[in-house]
Parts: sequence; C-alpha cells; structure tokens
Amino acid sequence: MLAIFGKKKVTDDKVSLHFVHTTLEVVESGWPEVAGFINDSPEFIKRPDLDPDDFGRFLMIVIAGNFNYIPKYFEDGHDKEIIKGCVEQYAKIFDIRPEEFALKVKKYREFLARVNMPSKNTLYSMSRGIFHKYDLNCYQEEYFASLNTPNPIFLKNMNEIMVNFLWDWSAFKEKYKVV
Repeated sequence: MLAIFGKKKVTDDKVSLHFVHTTLEVVESGWPEVAGFINDSPEFIKRPDLDPDDFGRFLMIVIAGNFNYIPKYFEDGHDKEIIKGCVEQYAKIFDIRPEEFALKVKKYREFLARVNMPSKNTLYSMSRGIFHKYDLNCYQEEYFASLNTPNPIFLKNMNEIMVNFLWDWSAFKEKYKVV
C-alpha cells in the first residue's frame, strides 16, 4: 500500500519527452557497438561493413518495436497519448510533420510484423528487421542466403543485443504513476 503513495506522478507528456530523448541517446551511442558486432559476426562469410554513423533505420526499428509494447502497459488512453506525444517530439527533432513521422513508424511496424510472420514476438521482429533493413542476406553463406532468412545463431545473438533497446515499462510503472 505504501508503494502506491510513494510513486512519483508524471504526465503523458513527460513520459513521451523522457522516452524520446533517452531512446535517441541510447540508439546514437549504442549503434556503433551493434554495427561493430554485426560487422565482426562469424556467421557472415563477407564483412557487411556497416557504417557506425548510419543509425537511422536502427532508430526506426527501436521506436517501432517499443511502440508495440506501450499499449501492453498503459490503458485508459494513456497509451495513445504517450505515443502521440512521442510522435510529436520526434517530428520536431527531425523537422517533419507529425503525420509524416506517424506514417513512417506505421510502415516500420507493418514491416516488422511482416518479416516476423507468423510470430508476434516484438523482440524477434526487431532482430529480423535489422537483418532485412541493412540487407545482410548477401553476406551469409549460400544456404541461408538462398532461403533469404537469417542464420539462427546470428538471430539469437541479435535478440540478446536488442533486448537492451527495449524499455522496461514494468520497472517504470513501479516507480512512476502516469496521470
């Protein structure tokens, strides 16, 4: 009972602002490590040579994946308000209209769902999304390349990395109450 009264109250806008800036910071600082891991991955027969500064597609995959989790943790319209606030913040940062950014996120969410069919596991879809968005198929051995599917060992390793880019909304909700 004391935990309820001890939670800090935050608004949807504050949650959105914090999510946007923290996600940008984590992706920008984390992508060079992820790119390095992919470049050095022994599952590829040719080195992909991903650019450590080319994190745009990675950012969109992280945003789309995290947006899939928000409705699981927030209700009563807070989920929609948080996502709407995030879209508005990202649109300001990237100097585009919120509708354009929302459409881009929608397309990424649809893409992640498509490349991960029939599974609905968001984490797996993010790893597969990276594989396809960065055109990694051509760097694999012939067997997996002919199937146009990631080597399962590479996919497992990417899943272990991508879990670090998912927000821990359970821990957030233990500490904060969204009002």
